[in-house]
Amino acid sequence: MDSQTIVAPMTPAGVSAVAAIRVSGSKVREVVRLLFGESAIKNLKPREAKLATARDYRTMVGEDRATALVIDSLLYIFFEGPNSYTGEDVLELYPHGNPIIVRELIQVIKSVDGVRLAEPGEYTRRAFLNGRMDLVQAESVADVIHSANRDELRNAHRLLGGALSKKVKTLTEQVMDISARLELDVDFSEEEADPDYATWGVKISAIRESVESILKSFKGKAAVSRLPLAVLYGAPNAGKSSLVNALLGEDRILVSNIPGTTRDFVEVRLFLDGGEIRLVDTAGIADKATDALDALSMEKSKEILAEADMKILVLDGSDERGASCYSENIKPDFVVISKSDLGASRQGGASCQGGNLHISSKTGEGLADLKRAMNAALFKKTENSEDLWITSEREKTCLEEALAGIDRALNLIRTNPAVELLAFEMQLVRRSLQSITGEISSEDVLQQIFAGFCIGK
Repeated sequence: MDSQTIVAPMTPAGVSAVAAIRVSGSKVREVVRLLFGESAIKNLKPREAKLATARDYRTMVGEDRATALVIDSLLYIFFEGPNSYTGEDVLELYPHGNPIIVRELIQVIKSVDGVRLAEPGEYTRRAFLNGRMDLVQAESVADVIHSANRDELRNAHRLLGGALSKKVKTLTEQVMDISARLELDVDFSEEEADPDYATWGVKISAIRESVESILKSFKGKAAVSRLPLAVLYGAPNAGKSSLVNALLGEDRILVSNIPGTTRDFVEVRLFLDGGEIRLVDTAGIADKATDALDALSMEKSKEILAEADMKILVLDGSDERGASCYSENIKPDFVVISKSDLGASRQGGASCQGGNLHISSKTGEGLADLKRAMNAALFKKTENSEDLWITSEREKTCLEEALAGIDRALNLIRTNPAVELLAFEMQLVRRSLQSITGEISSEDVLQQIFAGFCIGK
């Protein structure tokens, strides 16, 4: 493992109230001395937050430390290895979130001999190499950061907590037990009776069932990270844009009494209790286009509706004529009757699957009910909250290799083969399972995993 000390910001670039910088490695104490002086080293205690003034002591005049350039007044915490995130000595700095301050602190820290900027995912990689976490847990760190909804986040936390690792470890131990017995039969084949294939077959079949169950839980990252898409549609001037603004709590979309103000669909992000979704406001769909541009706008609306996970028909509650739920062959998931503050009839409008929701974008009436309905439909609760799924293609490949090896072993048992062949197949199965948690891993695999992490993690 690289013996150099690494430094990187843990927070995104830009202005904020507070930023965070992490330093990890053997030169942490020298960094503390450079920023805060010799007295800071003498009083350094693990896991104790301290307020201090960071200075660039390279700029002091003579021996007068007071002349050194002040960088910032900040909090810092020292974590002594191996009881730290990486297993090494770690220093975390919490300066004000001015990019100038962050950049200057990193430049000063890098001036210490043997300190360099961290590579993407290098902190978590060091945590893995130092035994602070296994490879499944290391991969789940990225899932925790990038989860798009609460179910994904709960799953990522279960993976980070070792739920999958424990299952894989149990399976590995079962395979190792069978392998040991098989290899014992190989070593003492002349002294022992014929191998009991029937007993092995039952045990290996049980392992196969467990491996297959984990494998079936796989959900690709593309599918998991996709945000649900909800689309509002309806006649021109039905109140769709006003509804989007009301749901967001801000004037994000231009609103006008003139029909056709929205010419193209507008996409925004909306946070519901279950997670973030994509919410789209479409151009009004009328019975007949007024011009070529209007026709193109309606066609675009129909295209985005074809992709929607949820279609919400917005009807103008102040229009006594009402409208059809199923115009243009578009079946809504439920209907919103807008402008209830204008005295719209509770009996007016169309009635569709899921019933009608009466909404006032002006007073806020019905908005909470609408959000709850959207959340319930887009973020359905799983039957068993204890279930977990895997999202790593690497883990999926390892499980597939293990399953293939188990199937070969079972096929060998059915043909009553030489025990040496059966022992060899189970050894391959064990190696595939150990690869999941990183007990067996190559440099290329580690490079591929951690290259996708952010620099500060």
